Amino acid sequence: MTMAKRDTYTPESLLAVAVTVFNERGYDGTSMEHLSKAAGISKSSIYHHVKGKEELLRLAISRALDGLFAVLDEPRAVSGRAIERLEYVTRRTVEVLMDELPYVTLLLRVRGNTDTERWAMERRREFDHQVAELLKRAAADGDLRPDVDVRLATRLLFGMINSVVEWYRPERGGATSEEVADAVVRTAFAGLRTVG
Repeated sequence: MTMAKRDTYTPESLLAVAVTVFNERGYDGTSMEHLSKAAGISKSSIYHHVKGKEELLRLAISRALDGLFAVLDEPRAVSGRAIERLEYVTRRTVEVLMDELPYVTLLLRVRGNTDTERWAMERRREFDHQVAELLKRAAADGDLRPDVDVRLATRLLFGMINSVVEWYRPERGGATSEEVADAVVRTAFAGLRTVG
C-alpha cells in the first residue's frame, strides 16, 4: 500500500516561499499557481493554511512591521536623550531590516493596490512619524545641527536605511548586520549631530 505524500508545509515555511515569490515577481504578478509551483504543493494545500495570497501578504508584512515597531518599545528607545534614542532606533531598525530582509523588502515595495497594501503603507507612515518625532526632539534639545532641516534629515535617514534592501545580500558574505548598522549610524549622525 502506498501512502499519499503528506503536506509537510507549515504556515511559516509557506510564508517564506510566498515572500520569495512576491519579491521576485511582485505581488500583483504572483498567482496562486505561481505560489503552488514554488512550494511544490497543490493550490488546495495552500488554501488549507491560508485564505489566499492577500492573507500571505498581510502575514509577511505584519512580520516586518512587528519587528520594526518592537524596536520603538525597547528600553533604550524609550528613555534617555532623544539623540541617543534616535541613534539606537536607527541601529536597531537596520538590524531588523537585515534580520527580516525578505519581509522588510516586501513591505518597502507595496504600492497601495489592495486593502492590505494600504494598511501596510499607513503603518509604515506611523513608524516613520514616530522616528521623525525623535528627530524633532533631538533638534529641540540642540543635539542636531541647526542648519539641517529636520524634515529633509528624516527623509535622508530613511533613504539610507531603506536602501540596504537593494544591495545587501547575506548569501554573498560581506558585512554583518552589526557592521552595516554601525556604518549607517556613524555616517548619518556624523552629519546630523552638533559638534560639542
